[in-house]
Amino acid sequence: MMRTDQSHRHFHFIGICGTAMGAVAAAMKDRGYTVTGSDQNVYPPMSDFLADKGIVITGGDGPDNIPEGVSLVVIGNAMSRGNSELEEVLDRKLPYTSLPELLKNEFLKGKRNIVVTGTHGKTTTSSMAAHILKFNGQDPSHMIGGIPLDLGQGGNFTDSDFFVLEGDEYDTAFFDKRSKFIHYLPEVVIINNIEFDHADIFEDINDIKLSFRRMLNIVPRKGVVFVNGDDSDAVDVAVDCPAPVIKVGVNDKCEYRIQGMSFCSGSSSFTLNGFRYEVPMDGEFNVRNAAMAVSASLFVGLEESTIAEALASFSGVARRQEFRGEESGVRIIDDFGHHPTAIGSTIDAIRQRYEGSRIWALFEPRSNTSRRNLMQDQLESALSKADGIFISEVPDPEKVPSGELLNVNSVIEGLKAKGKIAFQGSDSDDIVEKLIPLTEPNDVVIVLSNGGFGGIHSKLLKGLR
Repeated sequence: MMRTDQSHRHFHFIGICGTAMGAVAAAMKDRGYTVTGSDQNVYPPMSDFLADKGIVITGGDGPDNIPEGVSLVVIGNAMSRGNSELEEVLDRKLPYTSLPELLKNEFLKGKRNIVVTGTHGKTTTSSMAAHILKFNGQDPSHMIGGIPLDLGQGGNFTDSDFFVLEGDEYDTAFFDKRSKFIHYLPEVVIINNIEFDHADIFEDINDIKLSFRRMLNIVPRKGVVFVNGDDSDAVDVAVDCPAPVIKVGVNDKCEYRIQGMSFCSGSSSFTLNGFRYEVPMDGEFNVRNAAMAVSASLFVGLEESTIAEALASFSGVARRQEFRGEESGVRIIDDFGHHPTAIGSTIDAIRQRYEGSRIWALFEPRSNTSRRNLMQDQLESALSKADGIFISEVPDPEKVPSGELLNVNSVIEGLKAKGKIAFQGSDSDDIVEKLIPLTEPNDVVIVLSNGGFGGIHSKLLKGLR
Protein backbone atom coordinates (compact mmCIF):
# COMPACT_ATOMS: atom_id res chain seq x y z
CA MET A 1 0.00 0.00 0.00
CA MET A 2 1.33 3.44 -0.91
CA ARG A 3 2.28 5.56 2.09
CA THR A 4 1.60 9.26 1.46
CA ASP A 5 3.08 10.54 4.71
CA GLN A 6 6.70 9.76 3.86
CA SER A 7 7.59 12.70 1.63
CA HIS A 8 9.76 14.21 4.39
CA ARG A 9 12.17 11.29 4.00
CA HIS A 10 14.62 11.76 1.14
CA PHE A 11 16.46 8.83 -0.45
CA HIS A 12 19.29 9.35 -2.92
CA PHE A 13 20.51 6.48 -5.12
CA ILE A 14 24.11 6.48 -6.39
CA GLY A 15 24.07 4.42 -9.59
CA ILE A 16 20.31 4.76 -9.98
CA CYS A 17 20.17 3.62 -13.62
CA GLY A 18 21.09 0.03 -12.82
CA THR A 19 18.19 -2.36 -13.40
CA ALA A 20 17.62 -3.23 -9.76
CA MET A 21 18.49 0.23 -8.41
CA GLY A 22 16.03 1.90 -10.78
CA ALA A 23 13.23 -0.52 -9.95
CA VAL A 24 13.63 -0.03 -6.20
CA ALA A 25 13.95 3.75 -6.57
CA ALA A 26 10.67 3.83 -8.49
CA ALA A 27 8.99 1.66 -5.84
CA MET A 28 10.21 4.00 -3.10
CA LYS A 29 8.78 6.95 -5.02
CA ASP A 30 5.46 5.10 -5.29
CA ARG A 31 5.49 4.73 -1.49
CA GLY A 32 5.51 8.50 -1.13
CA TYR A 33 9.19 9.10 -0.40
CA THR A 34 11.26 11.86 -1.98
CA VAL A 35 13.68 10.09 -4.34
CA THR A 36 16.60 11.46 -6.34
CA GLY A 37 19.53 9.76 -8.02
CA SER A 38 22.77 10.10 -9.90
CA ASP A 39 24.58 7.96 -12.44
CA GLN A 40 27.51 8.24 -14.80
CA ASN A 41 25.47 6.51 -17.51
CA VAL A 42 22.03 8.06 -17.90
CA TYR A 43 20.26 6.64 -20.95
CA PRO A 44 16.93 5.10 -21.99
CA PRO A 45 14.99 3.04 -21.25
CA MET A 46 15.80 3.39 -17.53
CA SER A 47 16.19 7.17 -17.66
CA ASP A 48 12.77 7.50 -19.32
CA PHE A 49 11.20 5.10 -16.81
CA LEU A 50 12.52 7.10 -13.85
CA ALA A 51 11.59 10.42 -15.43
CA ASP A 52 8.02 9.18 -15.84
CA LYS A 53 8.02 8.51 -12.10
CA GLY A 54 9.07 12.11 -11.42
CA ILE A 55 12.54 11.15 -10.16
CA VAL A 56 15.24 13.75 -10.77
CA ILE A 57 18.52 12.24 -12.00
CA THR A 58 21.87 14.02 -12.12
CA GLY A 59 24.34 12.77 -14.70
CA GLY A 60 28.09 12.43 -14.30
CA ASP A 61 30.11 11.93 -11.13
CA GLY A 62 30.68 14.74 -8.67
CA PRO A 63 30.26 15.60 -4.99
CA ASP A 64 27.61 18.20 -5.83
CA ASN A 65 25.36 15.36 -6.99
CA ILE A 66 24.62 14.51 -3.35
CA PRO A 67 21.75 16.81 -2.35
CA GLU A 68 21.37 18.61 0.95
CA GLY A 69 18.95 17.25 3.50
CA VAL A 70 19.14 13.64 2.30
CA SER A 71 17.86 11.07 4.83
CA LEU A 72 19.63 8.00 3.43
CA VAL A 73 22.00 7.33 0.54
CA VAL A 74 21.65 4.01 -1.28
CA ILE A 75 25.00 2.95 -2.73
CA GLY A 76 25.14 0.61 -5.71
CA ASN A 77 27.53 -2.33 -5.55
CA ALA A 78 29.52 -1.01 -8.52
CA MET A 79 30.70 1.94 -6.40
CA SER A 80 34.12 1.78 -4.78
CA ARG A 81 36.40 4.06 -2.76
CA GLY A 82 37.66 6.96 -4.84
CA ASN A 83 34.26 7.66 -6.39
CA SER A 84 33.72 11.37 -5.68
CA GLU A 85 30.06 10.96 -4.69
CA LEU A 86 30.87 8.13 -2.32
CA GLU A 87 33.71 10.15 -0.79
CA GLU A 88 31.30 13.07 -0.30
CA VAL A 89 28.87 10.80 1.56
CA LEU A 90 31.66 9.63 3.88
CA ASP A 91 33.08 13.12 4.39
CA ARG A 92 29.66 14.51 5.33
CA LYS A 93 29.01 11.49 7.57
CA LEU A 94 25.68 10.87 5.87
CA PRO A 95 23.74 7.68 6.63
CA TYR A 96 24.07 5.13 3.82
CA THR A 97 22.99 1.61 3.01
CA SER A 98 23.17 -1.03 0.28
CA LEU A 99 20.36 -1.92 -2.07
CA PRO A 100 19.86 -5.44 -0.61
CA GLU A 101 19.62 -4.04 2.91
CA LEU A 102 17.13 -1.40 1.74
CA LEU A 103 15.05 -4.16 0.14
CA LYS A 104 15.12 -6.09 3.40
CA ASN A 105 14.05 -3.17 5.57
CA GLU A 106 11.46 -1.59 3.28
CA PHE A 107 9.93 -4.47 1.32
CA LEU A 108 10.82 -7.96 2.56
CA LYS A 109 9.93 -7.92 6.25
CA GLY A 110 6.91 -10.11 6.92
CA LYS A 111 6.73 -11.38 3.34
CA ARG A 112 6.87 -14.95 2.06
CA ASN A 113 10.14 -14.55 0.20
CA ILE A 114 11.09 -17.10 -2.48
CA VAL A 115 14.82 -16.73 -3.18
CA VAL A 116 16.22 -18.43 -6.29
CA THR A 117 19.98 -19.02 -6.19
CA GLY A 118 22.71 -20.92 -8.02
CA THR A 119 25.37 -20.36 -10.64
CA HIS A 120 22.97 -20.90 -13.56
CA GLY A 121 19.26 -20.53 -14.19
CA LYS A 122 18.40 -17.97 -11.51
CA THR A 123 16.71 -15.51 -13.85
CA THR A 124 14.67 -18.11 -15.72
CA THR A 125 13.62 -20.03 -12.59
CA SER A 126 12.60 -16.91 -10.67
CA SER A 127 10.69 -15.67 -13.72
CA MET A 128 8.84 -18.99 -13.93
CA ALA A 129 8.01 -18.92 -10.21
CA ALA A 130 6.70 -15.34 -10.37
CA HIS A 131 4.67 -16.12 -13.49
CA ILE A 132 3.09 -19.21 -11.90
CA LEU A 133 2.10 -17.21 -8.81
CA LYS A 134 0.67 -14.36 -10.88
CA PHE A 135 -1.23 -16.77 -13.13
CA ASN A 136 -2.76 -18.20 -9.97
CA GLY A 137 -3.99 -14.80 -8.80
CA GLN A 138 -1.27 -14.02 -6.25
CA ASP A 139 0.26 -10.94 -8.02
CA PRO A 140 3.66 -11.37 -6.31
CA SER A 141 6.30 -8.71 -5.94
CA HIS A 142 9.46 -9.65 -7.79
CA MET A 143 13.06 -8.52 -8.21
CA ILE A 144 14.70 -10.36 -11.09
CA GLY A 145 17.98 -9.62 -12.89
CA GLY A 146 16.41 -9.77 -16.33
CA ILE A 147 13.14 -8.96 -18.06
CA PRO A 148 10.54 -11.75 -17.80
CA LEU A 149 8.43 -11.41 -20.94
CA ASP A 150 5.23 -12.25 -19.07
CA LEU A 151 5.88 -9.64 -16.38
CA GLY A 152 7.26 -6.82 -18.51
CA GLN A 153 9.94 -5.56 -16.13
CA GLY A 154 12.58 -6.92 -13.78
CA GLY A 155 11.19 -5.34 -10.64
CA ASN A 156 7.65 -4.89 -9.37
CA PHE A 157 6.32 -4.18 -5.88
CA THR A 158 2.78 -5.16 -4.88
CA ASP A 159 0.71 -5.74 -1.75
CA SER A 160 0.98 -9.52 -2.15
CA ASP A 161 2.31 -11.72 0.64
CA PHE A 162 4.73 -13.24 -1.90
CA PHE A 163 8.02 -11.80 -3.10
CA VAL A 164 10.15 -13.67 -5.66
CA LEU A 165 13.82 -12.69 -5.76
CA GLU A 166 16.77 -13.70 -7.90
CA GLY A 167 19.34 -14.37 -5.19
CA ASP A 168 22.75 -13.34 -6.46
CA GLU A 169 25.86 -14.62 -4.68
CA TYR A 170 27.82 -11.53 -5.76
CA ASP A 171 28.88 -9.18 -2.99
CA THR A 172 26.53 -6.52 -1.60
CA ALA A 173 28.54 -3.27 -1.54
CA PHE A 174 32.03 -1.86 -1.00
CA PHE A 175 31.38 -1.94 2.76
CA ASP A 176 29.54 -5.29 2.88
CA LYS A 177 31.29 -8.18 1.12
CA ARG A 178 28.59 -10.72 2.01
CA SER A 179 26.52 -12.14 -0.84
CA LYS A 180 23.37 -10.20 -1.69
CA PHE A 181 21.11 -13.17 -0.92
CA ILE A 182 22.09 -13.01 2.76
CA HIS A 183 19.77 -10.00 3.13
CA TYR A 184 16.62 -11.46 1.57
CA LEU A 185 14.84 -13.07 4.58
CA PRO A 186 14.14 -16.30 2.68
CA GLU A 187 11.27 -18.62 3.48
CA VAL A 188 11.82 -20.70 0.36
CA VAL A 189 15.29 -21.16 -1.13
CA ILE A 190 16.06 -22.79 -4.46
CA ILE A 191 19.65 -23.85 -5.21
CA ASN A 192 19.81 -24.72 -8.90
CA ASN A 193 23.49 -25.64 -8.95
CA ILE A 194 26.85 -24.46 -7.63
CA GLU A 195 29.98 -23.94 -9.73
CA PHE A 196 32.97 -21.66 -9.50
CA ASP A 197 32.20 -18.17 -10.78
CA HIS A 198 32.88 -14.51 -9.94
CA ALA A 199 36.61 -15.01 -9.88
CA ASP A 200 37.10 -11.38 -8.90
CA ILE A 201 35.60 -11.88 -5.43
CA PHE A 202 35.75 -15.62 -4.66
CA GLU A 203 38.97 -17.56 -4.19
CA ASP A 204 37.62 -20.99 -5.10
CA ILE A 205 34.52 -23.22 -5.03
CA ASN A 206 34.82 -23.67 -1.26
CA ASP A 207 34.64 -19.90 -0.78
CA ILE A 208 31.40 -19.84 -2.77
CA LYS A 209 29.96 -22.78 -0.85
CA LEU A 210 30.66 -21.02 2.44
CA SER A 211 28.52 -18.10 1.30
CA PHE A 212 25.66 -20.45 0.42
CA ARG A 213 25.92 -22.15 3.82
CA ARG A 214 25.64 -18.78 5.54
CA MET A 215 22.46 -18.05 3.60
CA LEU A 216 20.93 -21.45 4.40
CA ASN A 217 21.65 -20.87 8.08
CA ILE A 218 18.95 -18.16 8.19
CA VAL A 219 16.11 -20.11 6.54
CA PRO A 220 13.35 -20.60 9.16
CA ARG A 221 12.39 -24.10 10.29
CA LYS A 222 8.95 -23.62 8.73
CA GLY A 223 10.58 -22.76 5.44
CA VAL A 224 12.16 -25.12 2.91
CA VAL A 225 15.25 -25.49 0.75
CA PHE A 226 14.94 -27.12 -2.68
CA VAL A 227 18.36 -28.26 -3.81
CA ASN A 228 19.56 -29.85 -7.05
CA GLY A 229 19.96 -33.44 -5.94
CA ASP A 230 22.18 -34.23 -8.94
CA ASP A 231 24.76 -31.58 -8.05
CA SER A 232 27.16 -32.81 -5.35
CA ASP A 233 28.27 -29.30 -4.35
CA ALA A 234 24.67 -28.11 -4.03
CA VAL A 235 23.80 -31.15 -1.91
CA ASP A 236 26.89 -30.63 0.22
CA VAL A 237 26.09 -27.03 1.18
CA ALA A 238 22.67 -28.13 2.48
CA VAL A 239 24.10 -30.68 4.93
CA ASP A 240 23.16 -29.64 8.48
CA CYS A 241 20.78 -26.94 7.20
CA PRO A 242 18.36 -26.08 10.06
CA ALA A 243 15.40 -25.91 7.64
CA PRO A 244 13.87 -28.89 5.78
CA VAL A 245 15.79 -29.81 2.61
CA ILE A 246 14.18 -31.45 -0.43
CA LYS A 247 16.39 -32.73 -3.22
CA VAL A 248 15.00 -32.24 -6.75
CA GLY A 249 16.55 -34.21 -9.59
CA VAL A 250 16.69 -37.41 -11.60
CA ASN A 251 18.55 -39.78 -9.29
CA ASP A 252 16.70 -42.13 -6.95
CA LYS A 253 17.91 -40.31 -3.82
CA CYS A 254 15.86 -37.24 -4.72
CA GLU A 255 12.63 -36.76 -2.81
CA TYR A 256 11.18 -34.96 -5.87
CA ARG A 257 12.01 -37.07 -8.93
CA ILE A 258 12.22 -35.60 -12.44
CA GLN A 259 11.25 -38.36 -14.85
CA GLY A 260 10.19 -38.90 -18.43
CA MET A 261 11.92 -35.88 -19.94
CA SER A 262 10.88 -35.38 -23.57
CA PHE A 263 12.06 -32.72 -26.00
CA CYS A 264 10.86 -31.28 -29.27
CA SER A 265 11.56 -28.00 -31.02
CA GLY A 266 10.45 -25.17 -28.76
CA SER A 267 9.03 -27.37 -26.01
CA SER A 268 10.10 -29.71 -23.23
CA SER A 269 8.01 -31.92 -20.96
CA PHE A 270 8.64 -33.90 -17.80
CA THR A 271 6.99 -35.65 -14.88
CA LEU A 272 7.55 -34.46 -11.32
CA ASN A 273 6.11 -36.55 -8.48
CA GLY A 274 3.84 -38.31 -10.94
CA PHE A 275 2.33 -35.19 -12.54
CA ARG A 276 3.09 -34.19 -16.14
CA TYR A 277 4.29 -30.67 -17.01
CA GLU A 278 5.26 -28.95 -20.23
CA VAL A 279 7.31 -25.76 -20.64
CA PRO A 280 7.71 -23.94 -23.99
CA MET A 281 11.50 -23.85 -23.74
CA ASP A 282 14.34 -26.04 -24.98
CA GLY A 283 16.90 -28.08 -23.10
CA GLU A 284 17.29 -30.26 -20.03
CA PHE A 285 18.51 -27.29 -18.00
CA ASN A 286 15.17 -25.55 -18.55
CA VAL A 287 13.36 -28.69 -17.40
CA ARG A 288 15.40 -28.49 -14.20
CA ASN A 289 14.59 -24.77 -13.87
CA ALA A 290 10.89 -25.55 -14.32
CA ALA A 291 10.97 -28.40 -11.80
CA MET A 292 12.35 -26.01 -9.18
CA ALA A 293 9.68 -23.40 -9.90
CA VAL A 294 7.01 -26.11 -9.68
CA SER A 295 8.43 -27.35 -6.36
CA ALA A 296 8.31 -23.88 -4.81
CA SER A 297 4.76 -23.38 -6.09
CA LEU A 298 3.62 -26.65 -4.54
CA PHE A 299 5.15 -25.65 -1.20
CA VAL A 300 3.17 -22.40 -1.02
CA GLY A 301 -0.07 -24.29 -1.67
CA LEU A 302 -0.83 -24.08 -5.38
CA GLU A 303 -2.50 -26.97 -7.19
CA GLU A 304 -0.62 -29.15 -9.67
CA SER A 305 -3.15 -28.59 -12.44
CA THR A 306 -3.03 -24.80 -12.30
CA ILE A 307 0.76 -24.85 -11.93
CA ALA A 308 0.94 -26.93 -15.11
CA GLU A 309 -1.42 -24.56 -16.92
CA ALA A 310 0.68 -21.58 -15.89
CA LEU A 311 3.97 -23.22 -16.86
CA ALA A 312 2.65 -24.09 -20.32
CA SER A 313 1.93 -20.38 -20.91
CA PHE A 314 5.39 -19.13 -19.84
CA SER A 315 6.82 -16.77 -22.47
CA GLY A 316 10.45 -16.80 -21.41
CA VAL A 317 13.00 -14.14 -20.50
CA ALA A 318 14.66 -11.48 -22.61
CA ARG A 319 18.20 -12.47 -23.62
CA ARG A 320 17.67 -16.13 -22.81
CA GLN A 321 17.58 -17.93 -26.17
CA GLU A 322 15.73 -14.87 -27.48
CA PHE A 323 14.97 -14.81 -31.21
CA ARG A 324 16.16 -11.45 -32.56
CA GLY A 325 15.32 -11.80 -36.23
CA GLU A 326 15.94 -13.58 -39.52
CA GLU A 327 17.46 -12.32 -42.76
CA SER A 328 18.43 -14.28 -45.87
CA GLY A 329 17.37 -17.48 -44.11
CA VAL A 330 19.80 -16.93 -41.23
CA ARG A 331 18.32 -16.75 -37.72
CA ILE A 332 19.90 -14.59 -34.99
CA ILE A 333 19.52 -15.71 -31.35
CA ASP A 334 20.61 -13.71 -28.31
CA ASP A 335 21.66 -15.32 -25.03
CA PHE A 336 23.20 -14.07 -21.79
CA GLY A 337 25.48 -17.11 -21.48
CA HIS A 338 29.03 -16.36 -20.34
CA HIS A 339 30.01 -19.32 -18.12
CA PRO A 340 31.20 -22.48 -19.96
CA THR A 341 28.43 -24.64 -18.49
CA ALA A 342 25.73 -22.18 -19.56
CA ILE A 343 27.29 -21.78 -23.01
CA GLY A 344 27.38 -25.54 -23.62
CA SER A 345 23.82 -26.05 -22.39
CA THR A 346 22.53 -23.18 -24.52
CA ILE A 347 24.17 -24.49 -27.70
CA ASP A 348 22.68 -27.93 -26.99
CA ALA A 349 19.24 -26.36 -26.59
CA ILE A 350 19.54 -24.36 -29.81
CA ARG A 351 20.57 -27.51 -31.68
CA GLN A 352 17.48 -29.20 -30.26
CA ARG A 353 15.25 -26.36 -31.44
CA TYR A 354 16.81 -26.02 -34.91
CA GLU A 355 17.62 -29.62 -35.72
CA GLY A 356 19.69 -29.95 -38.88
CA SER A 357 20.85 -26.32 -38.91
CA ARG A 358 24.46 -25.24 -38.83
CA ILE A 359 25.16 -23.30 -35.62
CA TRP A 360 27.53 -20.35 -35.29
CA ALA A 361 28.49 -19.26 -31.77
CA LEU A 362 29.74 -15.70 -31.27
CA PHE A 363 31.24 -15.20 -27.82
CA GLU A 364 32.31 -12.05 -26.00
CA PRO A 365 34.46 -12.91 -22.92
CA ARG A 366 33.24 -9.95 -20.89
CA SER A 367 32.44 -11.23 -17.38
CA ASN A 368 35.02 -11.17 -14.60
CA THR A 369 35.34 -14.96 -14.82
CA SER A 370 35.28 -15.44 -18.59
CA ARG A 371 38.04 -12.85 -19.11
CA ARG A 372 40.37 -15.08 -17.10
CA ASN A 373 42.10 -18.30 -18.14
CA LEU A 374 40.74 -20.23 -15.14
CA MET A 375 38.21 -22.09 -17.29
CA GLN A 376 39.95 -21.89 -20.66
CA ASP A 377 39.74 -25.62 -21.34
CA GLN A 378 36.07 -25.77 -20.29
CA LEU A 379 35.30 -22.80 -22.54
CA GLU A 380 36.91 -24.50 -25.53
CA SER A 381 34.95 -27.67 -24.84
CA ALA A 382 31.65 -25.78 -24.54
CA LEU A 383 32.14 -23.74 -27.71
CA SER A 384 33.13 -26.86 -29.65
CA LYS A 385 29.46 -27.89 -29.56
CA ALA A 386 28.86 -25.27 -32.28
CA ASP A 387 29.87 -25.76 -35.90
CA GLY A 388 31.58 -22.41 -36.24
CA ILE A 389 32.91 -20.08 -33.56
CA PHE A 390 33.96 -16.44 -33.35
CA ILE A 391 35.49 -15.02 -30.16
CA SER A 392 36.08 -11.32 -29.64
CA GLU A 393 39.14 -9.88 -28.00
CA VAL A 394 38.88 -9.67 -24.22
CA PRO A 395 37.30 -6.33 -23.21
CA ASP A 396 39.26 -4.25 -20.68
CA PRO A 397 42.19 -6.70 -20.44
CA GLU A 398 44.03 -4.31 -18.13
CA LYS A 399 41.50 -5.17 -15.40
CA VAL A 400 42.63 -8.81 -15.36
CA PRO A 401 45.49 -9.71 -12.97
CA SER A 402 48.83 -10.43 -14.60
CA GLY A 403 49.12 -13.97 -15.91
CA GLU A 404 45.37 -14.66 -15.69
CA LEU A 405 44.13 -13.26 -19.03
CA LEU A 406 42.14 -15.60 -21.26
CA ASN A 407 44.26 -16.66 -24.24
CA VAL A 408 41.70 -16.29 -27.02
CA ASN A 409 44.13 -17.40 -29.72
CA SER A 410 44.84 -20.63 -27.84
CA VAL A 411 41.11 -21.38 -27.62
CA ILE A 412 40.73 -20.68 -31.35
CA GLU A 413 43.61 -22.99 -32.23
CA GLY A 414 42.16 -25.71 -29.99
CA LEU A 415 38.81 -25.42 -31.74
CA LYS A 416 40.46 -25.63 -35.16
CA ALA A 417 42.28 -28.76 -34.02
CA LYS A 418 38.83 -30.22 -33.29
CA GLY A 419 37.84 -29.58 -36.89
CA LYS A 420 35.79 -26.45 -36.18
CA ILE A 421 35.62 -23.24 -38.18
CA ALA A 422 37.01 -20.73 -35.68
CA PHE A 423 38.14 -17.11 -35.79
CA GLN A 424 39.16 -14.36 -33.42
CA GLY A 425 37.55 -10.97 -34.09
CA SER A 426 38.88 -7.63 -32.94
CA ASP A 427 35.36 -6.26 -32.37
CA SER A 428 31.74 -6.69 -33.45
CA ASP A 429 32.28 -5.01 -36.83
CA ASP A 430 35.20 -7.29 -37.61
CA ILE A 431 33.22 -10.39 -36.67
CA VAL A 432 30.21 -9.35 -38.77
CA GLU A 433 32.45 -8.66 -41.78
CA LYS A 434 34.07 -12.09 -41.51
CA LEU A 435 30.94 -14.09 -40.68
CA ILE A 436 28.37 -12.88 -43.22
CA PRO A 437 30.16 -14.32 -46.31
CA LEU A 438 30.34 -17.71 -44.54
CA THR A 439 26.63 -17.97 -43.73
CA GLU A 440 24.07 -19.97 -45.67
CA PRO A 441 20.26 -20.18 -45.52
CA ASN A 442 19.06 -22.23 -42.51
CA ASP A 443 22.10 -21.27 -40.42
CA VAL A 444 21.58 -20.19 -36.80
CA VAL A 445 23.82 -17.58 -35.18
CA ILE A 446 23.79 -17.45 -31.39
CA VAL A 447 25.32 -14.41 -29.70
CA LEU A 448 26.70 -15.17 -26.23
CA SER A 449 27.51 -12.23 -23.96
CA ASN A 450 26.49 -10.66 -20.67
CA GLY A 451 26.85 -7.25 -22.33
CA GLY A 452 25.75 -5.55 -25.53
CA PHE A 453 28.59 -6.97 -27.71
CA GLY A 454 28.77 -3.72 -29.68
CA GLY A 455 25.23 -4.05 -31.05
CA ILE A 456 26.28 -7.09 -33.04
CA HIS A 457 22.72 -8.43 -33.38
CA SER A 458 21.42 -5.49 -35.39
CA LYS A 459 24.68 -5.27 -37.35
CA LEU A 460 24.29 -8.90 -38.40
CA LEU A 461 20.68 -8.46 -39.44
CA LYS A 462 21.50 -5.31 -41.41
CA GLY A 463 24.47 -6.97 -43.09
CA LEU A 464 22.51 -10.08 -44.00
CA ARG A 465 19.70 -7.94 -45.38
